[in-house]
Amino acid sequence: MANSNFGIPIFILAALLLAASTIASSQGPFIVAHKKASLTRLKSGSERVSVSIDIYNQGSATAYDITLVDDNWSSDVFGIVAGNTSVSWERLDAGVVLSHSFELEGKKKTVFYSPPAVVTYRIPTKSTLQEAFSTPILPLEILADRPPVKKLDWKLLEKYGSLVSVVSIVVLFVYLVWTPSSGAKGSKKKR
Repeated sequence: MANSNFGIPIFILAALLLAASTIASSQGPFIVAHKKASLTRLKSGSERVSVSIDIYNQGSATAYDITLVDDNWSSDVFGIVAGNTSVSWERLDAGVVLSHSFELEGKKKTVFYSPPAVVTYRIPTKSTLQEAFSTPILPLEILADRPPVKKLDWKLLEKYGSLVSVVSIVVLFVYLVWTPSSGAKGSKKKR
């Protein structure tokens, strides 16, 4: 009896939330921007930062006059190698993704905290520009002293390689013996 008293208000609340989310998502564009950066060591004293920003329109309407600005890269730490830190597009339809990338070169050793990029766009039903921010990136350790990473330890492979291969063969044999073959089932005739 107590469960039925709580069931109706919860059902009504869930229906109202579903209706509100449907109405909110159908009103216009919803911009989500994802920013990522990767470091590549070229030579001693030089490191490249590859930055890419993806802009998604998760709403149900088109956004117009999209402008992406990511100019918070300090000129005394970075130099632009390829691309621009800002770009504009005419429109972004619903469900479509825009991508922009550029490359920087690190000039000095530091830990750099990059703030989110800013995306501005226009909605036809509103007179003011709308603003969205990208996801932040983790701090970048520019020209940091990193120990070399060993891809494979050959001594471990020499020591345990034969043991691993023998165990793998035994496991494969047991699997083949215990698993019924499909050919044996198909060749039996019913009488």
